[in-house]
Amino acid sequence: MTTTPRPRTSPPPAHRERTPDGVSLPARAGSGTRTFVVQALLAEPRAVLRVLAWSVVEAGPALLVGQAVARAIGDGFAAGRPWVGTAWLATLALVWTVAAVGARQVVLAVAATVEPFRDRLLTEAVSGTLRHAATEGRPPGSAAVARVNLQVELARDALAALVTVVRSFAFTAVSVVVGLAVLEPLVLPWVLPPFVAGLTLFVASLPALARRQRAYLLADEATVAATAEMIGGLRDIAACGAEDRVGGAVRDRVATQEAAGRALARVTALRTVALTVGGWAPVLLLLLAVPWLGRHGVGAAMVIGALTYLTQSLVPAFGGLVRGVGVSAVRLGVSVDRVLTATTADAAPASCTTPAETDVRLRAVTAAYGPDAVPVIDELDLDVPSGGHLAVVGPSGIGKSTLAAVITGLMRPRDGTVEIGGVRADQVDPSARVLIPQEAYVFRGTVRENLGYLTRDAEPPFTQAMERIGSADLVARLGGLDAELDPGALSAGERQLIALTRAYLAPARLVVLDEATCHLDPAAEARAETAFARRPGTLIVVAHRISSARRADRVLLMDGTRPHHGTHDDLIRSSPPYAALAGRWRPAR
Repeated sequence: MTTTPRPRTSPPPAHRERTPDGVSLPARAGSGTRTFVVQALLAEPRAVLRVLAWSVVEAGPALLVGQAVARAIGDGFAAGRPWVGTAWLATLALVWTVAAVGARQVVLAVAATVEPFRDRLLTEAVSGTLRHAATEGRPPGSAAVARVNLQVELARDALAALVTVVRSFAFTAVSVVVGLAVLEPLVLPWVLPPFVAGLTLFVASLPALARRQRAYLLADEATVAATAEMIGGLRDIAACGAEDRVGGAVRDRVATQEAAGRALARVTALRTVALTVGGWAPVLLLLLAVPWLGRHGVGAAMVIGALTYLTQSLVPAFGGLVRGVGVSAVRLGVSVDRVLTATTADAAPASCTTPAETDVRLRAVTAAYGPDAVPVIDELDLDVPSGGHLAVVGPSGIGKSTLAAVITGLMRPRDGTVEIGGVRADQVDPSARVLIPQEAYVFRGTVRENLGYLTRDAEPPFTQAMERIGSADLVARLGGLDAELDPGALSAGERQLIALTRAYLAPARLVVLDEATCHLDPAAEARAETAFARRPGTLIVVAHRISSARRADRVLLMDGTRPHHGTHDDLIRSSPPYAALAGRWRPAR
C-alpha cells in the first residue's frame, strides 16, 4: 500500500535584514553573540590569567626598547663609554629572549582559552544540525557536517586571532606610554593626542566596517552558490532555453557583490586614515617638535629613544589592531551568528514532556530519506506495551535503525504518528528515552564520568549496574572508576559495555538498543539484555542474533515486504522467512 505524503510544517523563515546596499543578511544574534563569546572565554579563568601574565612578559621589549636605545647612545657610545652602551643593548637582547618564551606561552594560553569556546559552539552547531535533520525527516549528510565544522573552525581561528591582536595592542600601548613617561615626559603631549584621535576614529568606524565586511562576505558566498548552481545545470538550462534568465540572475549576484565591495572599500579608507593619524602622525609631530624639545633640554638620544618606541612598538601594534580587528571580528561575528541563528531556527519544541508510561504506539508510519525517496518504512502499525520487550530482526539495510530513530523521536516520519506514553515522540523529554547505537560513544575522561554521564543521582549505583551488565571486570582492568579512559585503546566490545552500563544507570524508562551488543560474545550479550529486560521500563532491541528474539516477549520481522509481528513461536509457524532465519541459527556452546 502507498499513501499520499502529508504536507510537512516547517519552521518560519528566519528574520532577515538588509544593508543600505540591498544585500540580504540573516538576522544577527547581536548581544546574544557577544554574551556567548564572553561566557566561553571566561569558562577557563585560569587560562585567561595565564594569557595576561605571559603578555606582561611578552611586552617587556615594548617597555624597554626606547629606554635602552636612548641610554645606550646618550650614556654609552656618545659619552665615550662603549661598555655602557653595550650593556644596555645586551640587556635589551636578554629581554627579547625572555619575551620570545613569553610569546610561545601566550600562544598556548590563547589556545587553551578559545578551545572551550570551540567546544560550546560545536555543541550548539551539531545540536541545531541534528534537530534540523530530524525535522526534515532525513539524516544531515556529510555536506551539512562539513559546513558545521567549517563554521566552527572559522570562528575558533577568528577568535584566537582577535584575542591575540587586541591583547598585543593593549599591552604594547600601555608599555609605550609608560616607557615614554619614564624616558621623557615632555614627549607625551606631542604623541598622545594624535594617537588617541586615531584610535577613536578607528573604534568609531568599526560598526560600519563590520556591516560592510559582513555584507561583502555573504554577497561573495551568494555569487559562488549561484554560479555553482548554474554550472551544475547547464544542460537543463540550454534545453529549456533559460540562458538569459539564469544568466541575468547570476549577473544580479555579481552586481550585488560589486556594490558590497565598493561600499567596503569606502569604509576601509577610514581604517587607513585612522592608522595614519594614530600611528604615523605621532612620529611626524615628534620630528617637528625636535627644536622645541631641544630648547627644553631634551637631547638627541632621548628623541631617538622616543622614535624607537613609536616606530618599533606602537605603529606595528596599531597596524596589527586595525588589520586584525577589521577582519577577525567580522569573521567571528558572521560565523557565530550563523551557528546560533540556525540553532534557534531549528530548535526543538520548547515544551518537552516526561510521559507517565512508556508504551510505544505507531500508526501508519512511513519514513523515507527524502520527499521523493522510496519509503524505508511503509504504513507500519506497531504497539509495544509499557514494560514490554520487543526484538526487531531482519536483513541489513531493511530499515531497523530507521525504526529505532523514529521511535526515539530523533527522526520524524514522513507520514503517520509515533507516540510514547501518549506523547508525540519528538516532544518527549530526552531524559525519558535512550538510544544506544551500534558504534558506542566513549569520551576522554574518567570511567566514572563516562558511566554517570546520563544519570542525575549524586551517588549512582555503579557497582550494581556493572555487575548486572557485566562490565565490572572491564572497569577493574582499566583501573577502577577514577581511571582515565582512552577511547582509542578500547575494543569495540569494551566501548559497548561502557555505553550499556551508562544507559542502564540513566533515568530513561524506554531503552532502545540498536545492535548495541553486536561486538559482544553471545553470553555477554545475553547477560546485558537480560539486565535491561529486568530493569523497570520498556525495552526494544534491534537484534543481530536470533537469540535476542528468543528472549523477547514479541518479535517484529522486517523483510522488505509486509512486516510480521508476534512471538517467536508464532513467527516460526506463520512466517517462512523468520523460520528460515531461525533455522540457520545455532546456539553457542
